[in-house]
Amino acid sequence: MNKVAAEIIAGVIPHKMTRNRWRGILRYGPFNAVKLLWSLWRDKSVPEYEIGICAIAKDEGPYFKEWIEWHQKIGVEKFYIYDNDSTDNTKEILRPYVEAGIVEYTYFPGFKKQLESYDDCLKKHRFDTRWIAFIDLDEFIVPVKDKTLQEFLNRFEAYPAVEVNWLIFGSGGEKQHRQGTMMERFRYHSQPDHYLNRHVKSIVNPRRVFSMIGCHEVARISGKAVDSHGEPITKNFRDREPQQDIIRINHYAVRSYQEFKEKQDKGRAAGKTRRISDEYFTRFDLNDIKDDMEYE
Repeated sequence: MNKVAAEIIAGVIPHKMTRNRWRGILRYGPFNAVKLLWSLWRDKSVPEYEIGICAIAKDEGPYFKEWIEWHQKIGVEKFYIYDNDSTDNTKEILRPYVEAGIVEYTYFPGFKKQLESYDDCLKKHRFDTRWIAFIDLDEFIVPVKDKTLQEFLNRFEAYPAVEVNWLIFGSGGEKQHRQGTMMERFRYHSQPDHYLNRHVKSIVNPRRVFSMIGCHEVARISGKAVDSHGEPITKNFRDREPQQDIIRINHYAVRSYQEFKEKQDKGRAAGKTRRISDEYFTRFDLNDIKDDMEYE
């Protein structure tokens, strides 16, 4: 079923959570759903990897090393990277990780390809990886109460998806791109309860979901998605208070002003438009509290 038809049919459902789920299921398509359920019934293989990350990226070459190695440190084994028309050195930066079997690289050109890349990742790797997180290159998963992401996920074996909240980091007044990692350079973040931190990203069991709903939520086959406290989700993420006490996603939304302008000029892989507005910088440049976490 195409996207327009899915929107029309799901649009008559009054409850937002139910509407979003059926939007994803209908977009996935009834025939595809039957095929998937049949393949899930037949395939009892053990996934090769415990934790993977899927991301679509455009001109993010300088940031891959820190991003990959941070997530390796917390237990991620595999990265599914979709290159959305990059013109920088992304492919060269990723080559050693590809050769080592850590990254699977896919060139994925075109406009508004984020959701399509997620669908492709689920289609190809549903049986390869026990958990897949769908995040961006400016987002870092940070376990707060656990040493590794695996320790956190061990508590969620019964669920198809876990939703993890943002914690937005601003520019810290940095005008120019200077040496150092993002985690070193940007140490100031928003108030934890800021409404933008209600946004979530999902870590999913790919054998228990049809597809992603946009970049935040998932269309489940069975069971309930839960928040980071393990509570079943009954409200849309925009209607819930954010949680960052057990796990969070550090979202370096703007970086320095110079880096923001460079990204603005090149365009981005996600979003409704290629160009990021100046208002985006103003809205996300939140520097209320100095971060006291040690990232070693």
